[in-house]
Amino acid sequence: MNENIPLESAVLPKSKKRVFLENVLYIASAVVLALLVQKFLIRPFVVNGASMDPTLSTGDYLIIDELSYKIGEPERGDVVVFRAPPEPDKFFIKRIIALPGETVSIKGSTVTITNKQNPKGFTLSEPFITHESSNNLVVEVPENEYFVMGDNRAGSFDSRSWGTLPKENLRGRALFRLLPIKELDYLPGKINYE
Repeated sequence: MNENIPLESAVLPKSKKRVFLENVLYIASAVVLALLVQKFLIRPFVVNGASMDPTLSTGDYLIIDELSYKIGEPERGDVVVFRAPPEPDKFFIKRIIALPGETVSIKGSTVTITNKQNPKGFTLSEPFITHESSNNLVVEVPENEYFVMGDNRAGSFDSRSWGTLPKENLRGRALFRLLPIKELDYLPGKINYE
């Protein structure tokens, strides 16, 4: 009697060498994928300093979206990570206040934006600001640049001190806050001003 064994049920044992090579290939693929994701899509970031207080605090662990600004434009209210012109070796985190081509006027802690859509200007509603400042300045934002400020207006080193931020210095926007767990958040601190 001739019995035919189906091919699917005939499992050949893998050699130890082959199993080892497959595992090495899986691990190498995972490492390469993780590096590519971190290089081009997202990056971890830990907040250090009080410039975004009370929105973000020292030790907050964020995931930064590095892709959005490569395919789209930053928006007013975005919380962004960037390299500041006065200290290009350091990363800063601030909020976008004014966009390219706009004029920002600051009197005390009142921020007014003038642009083509609002030639008479509009005042930003910022009830989250608890640390007020005593600034008095007017800045015209050049094309491809942004005016950024920390939420701690009394203790932030930002565009009021060193000028506007070139778009090429932007690294990305705050996408998730992972720590502390009780403050887990998507787009932490994002404000829609308009």
